[in-house]
Formats: sequence, C-alpha cells, structure tokens
Amino acid sequence: MLGPLLASLLLAACAGGDGQQGTAPADTADAAAAASFDWFEYTGRDRAFEAELPPGSFRNPVLAGFHSDPSVVAARGKFYMVNSTFTYFPGIPVFESEDLVHWKQVGNVIDRPSQLDFDGLRVSRGVFAPAIEYRGGTFYVANTAVDSGGNFIATATDPAGPWSDPVWLPGIGGIDPSLFFDDDGRVYILNNDEPQGVPRYDGHRAIWLQEIDIAKGEPFGPRKVLVDGGVKPEENPIWIEGPHLYKVDGWYYLSNAEGGTGPQHSQVVLRSRQVWGPYVPHARNPVLTQRDLDPARALPVTNAGHADLVQGPDGSWWALFLASRNYGVDHYNTGRETFLLPVTWDDGWPSILPPGQAIPYVLPGPSFMKRPAEQAPSTGNFTWRDDFDAPELGKEWMFVRVPRQPWADLSAQAGRLTLRPLAEGLDTLRNPSFLARRQQHLVFEASAALELPAAGSAAGLAAFQNEAHWYFLGVRRVGAEAELFLEKRGGDAPAAVVASRSVVVPAGRDLKLRIAGDEGAYSFGFDADGEGWQWLVRDDDATLLSTDVAGGFVGATIGPYARDERARH
Repeated sequence: MLGPLLASLLLAACAGGDGQQGTAPADTADAAAAASFDWFEYTGRDRAFEAELPPGSFRNPVLAGFHSDPSVVAARGKFYMVNSTFTYFPGIPVFESEDLVHWKQVGNVIDRPSQLDFDGLRVSRGVFAPAIEYRGGTFYVANTAVDSGGNFIATATDPAGPWSDPVWLPGIGGIDPSLFFDDDGRVYILNNDEPQGVPRYDGHRAIWLQEIDIAKGEPFGPRKVLVDGGVKPEENPIWIEGPHLYKVDGWYYLSNAEGGTGPQHSQVVLRSRQVWGPYVPHARNPVLTQRDLDPARALPVTNAGHADLVQGPDGSWWALFLASRNYGVDHYNTGRETFLLPVTWDDGWPSILPPGQAIPYVLPGPSFMKRPAEQAPSTGNFTWRDDFDAPELGKEWMFVRVPRQPWADLSAQAGRLTLRPLAEGLDTLRNPSFLARRQQHLVFEASAALELPAAGSAAGLAAFQNEAHWYFLGVRRVGAEAELFLEKRGGDAPAAVVASRSVVVPAGRDLKLRIAGDEGAYSFGFDADGEGWQWLVRDDDATLLSTDVAGGFVGATIGPYARDERARH
C-alpha cells in the first residue's frame, strides 16, 4: 500500500526542496482547487482470455499488461519476482507466489523519493531490467538506473521491504547486471556492456563477468568477456543482454536474451565446466523465440525473450519471460508482459519452446499449483474497481516519475480520491498529477466518477504511453458552463483538442467519464446526468499508444488526472 508512508516521504522531500517543481506543500493558499473522484473501474474483455481453463491449467500471460524483464528466485518455500518499471514510481515491483502462476505484489525496491531521481528522463529510461537473487537470509536486486546513476545493488531481508538505498557499482558499465552465487562461496556479477575494442556494428555487445565482494558491494579482480556479440558472432547478432548464470549437474549455464526486444527477440543458452568459460553455445539455439512464426496469425504472441529460469520444489524447471500480445501485426498497447512456460532438458541442455511452436495461452500448471485456476486481476478477463475507501492507495497505482509533493489524498474526503492539480502537463519530463494503472487488455473499458473541478483546473481520465503519446478526456469550468474535451498528442507536434462540448451536470451529481479500447480504436464517452452514456469521440486511431509507434519499452497506463490550468489562460 502507498498511502501514509508515501505521503510522509513526499512531505519530507518537499521540505528538502530541489528547486525544480513546486516544492511548497500542495495545500498552500495559491494551490489550485482539488479534484475529487468517487471511484475508478477497469474491465477487460480479450478474446484470447475467453477459453475455459481445464483443471490444473493456467493462463498466459501470468502478469498481463506492462510487466517486462521478469527475474525470479526461489526462497523460503516461495518464489519472488521483479520487473522493470523505467521511470514509474514506486519502482521495481516485488511479487510473491507459491506456484509461479498466482502472483501478489508485496512491495517495491524503489519506494522512497530519496533512492532515485527520474526528473528530466523520458518514460522509457530509469530502471531497466532487474535481477533478483537470495542467499543467507538476504534478497539482492541488481539493476541499472539508466541516465540516473548507473548500475547498483539493493538489498532487503524482507522482500516486502524496506529495501536499502542503491549501492552503486561505478566500475560496472552497460546494463542488465545480475548476480551469481557459486557453491564454493564466491559471488560473481554479470552484465551487458560494449565489447573489447571498438564495436564492429550497431548492436554489437558483450556479456562480462567479474567477481564481487558481496558484503562490501565491490567488484574486484579481472573482468572477462564470456560472450562477444552472441552465439553466432559471424552473423553479427545484436543486443546480447539480460544474462543469468545457473549451475546444474556440474555445468555452468549462461542464458541471455538476443536480437533486441522486438519481433526478433530470442533466448539463447551456452554452457561451460568452468565459471570463467569458455562457454559453448547450444546447437539448437535459440531455446525460445516467436520470430519464425507467421506474423499474420490469429492472436499472436511476439517479442518473446529475456527469460529467467527457476526450479520448483518437485524438481521441475520453469521459465518466466517477456512477450507481447499484438494486433494489426505489429501494434501492442499493453506493452511487454510476463509469461510462464515449462523448461525441458535434453542431453544436458535446457529448452523453453521448440522452433515454430506458438506460445500457448492455456497450458497445464506446475504439479505444485494447488490454488484454483482463477488468476484475476493479474490476467484473464475481469472487472477491477477502486472505490477509494481504503486508507491507502493500492499497489496497482503508480506515478510517472517521483512525486515532489503529496498531491494524491484519500483522507481529505472519506471514500473519495482527492487530486491536488499540478501545473505539469502530461508532456512534462517531471511528475504530472496523474495516477496510473496498467492497461492489461486489448479490449477494455476504464471509467470514473468525478465532481466538476473548480475554475482554474481540469480533471478527468488520461490514457498515457509516454510524454509525447497520450489522451486526456477532461472537464473544466468555462464561465457558468462545464466544457468536456478530448486532448490528444501523438508525436512531436503539440497536443491539440480534437473534440469538445458543453455539458450540464446537475447539482450534487458526479460526472462519469469512460475510455473504451478495442485494439487500436479508442472511444471516449460521458454520462453527465445519469441518463446513460454518450460518446464524445468514437473509434479514434489509438495506435499512437502502441509501443511500436510511440517507441520505448513500456505499455499504456490509464487513470485519474488533474491539471492546474491557471497559467494556461
């Protein structure tokens, strides 16, 4: 939960002040009038999730919507997983599971404003792929804060937190660090970085290894390249990254992503009898990809790779990895999601999926899966509602970059969410007063009820991909009337209002707003008087919220947004 703890932390941040963004508390005399929301509801209706689950089966993805770069560890009789969040805050969610299928978020590695600063960074910078390990009662997460500090390690004795401040690794460049604890007590750090000498081509990278004093958080001794370019260097492979090292039956297995995070993404494996190598590639690499399938197939899953392997209590092996669910061949508004598949071993080599085989949406679960098949709200079709009657915000909610003041409040009005509008627009590189929830479905509806904001501010629902690709379905007071409007930005050009109309909201009644998505077509509606939904805009081209159009590594998010407009008029 995010409420009192986060509020106190943000107040502390405000007291410190950074000279960048409204460091005065939000309830000062010149603050814009607050916006008040009664509820928010999200419903998903994907065709891929309509199939019934046979007994003992589960549904892929296990975490639907923007949960990229999964890393998993078995510890204390359970499994713990972390994902990338880039510049969203709190960052690096920590999930817990008893069976690799049903996941519950228990905390975040980055949950204090003092840990990292994302101001000035585009949405897809910030914290990249984390890697989690456990040894001797301590959890370790290695990560890269891109453009905001570099590589670091954070630790905790409780996966729910608190997590330590970053322990920086200035001698480790590149991205995607991970730790390997050998059975002789030595600890190693792996990472992606530029190769020795001058890269031969764009995307030429290497996997490096170095020993680390884990107690001090200090790498030492020689660094060595384990993989230069990829498993077939003569073919100039690109973006070897996301390394994980495992020791099984006396072999060291080095598993890496290769090919970039788009349609050519894959997972490759090498092995050696010695931790320092040499590492020999598997003859049947890649062990996971979807690049060899027809891109026009029905209900495609693409971009598969960046896997982490884990062994279950029954001795079986499983892989958690990222992939995307597309529409229109190459669009995906839901970003990179977390999938689960069994790992098979053949002649001493692991394989996740045979060549030419599609990732299944439904498949038998682990033998140790004891819970019913229902996985909502992590995946499947469901309705999720927040009536804002809890004392704290749920972990589903995120902020775009780190807030500098406590503008989201559940205590000002009982059973309502109060947003104190900031002047920052959705195109800021700082923190707008936007409360974000992941879009988890290709077909969905998101709606909310809000009180008409006071003059000088606008409030409503935003659908957001990054600072240059978003929608704002909002309402403001213009004289004695209320103006409903849809604002849109889809690239380098400034945002523009694409539709507006006057609405009459009876006294004492909330205005209801709705965003309905059907793959790349989004509709924007309202109910001003309780007489039913009307549409302001139908079937707008929302491929601008697709990752392949907007760029970067995240998926779309949706939620309440408020903006101080006094400086705009």
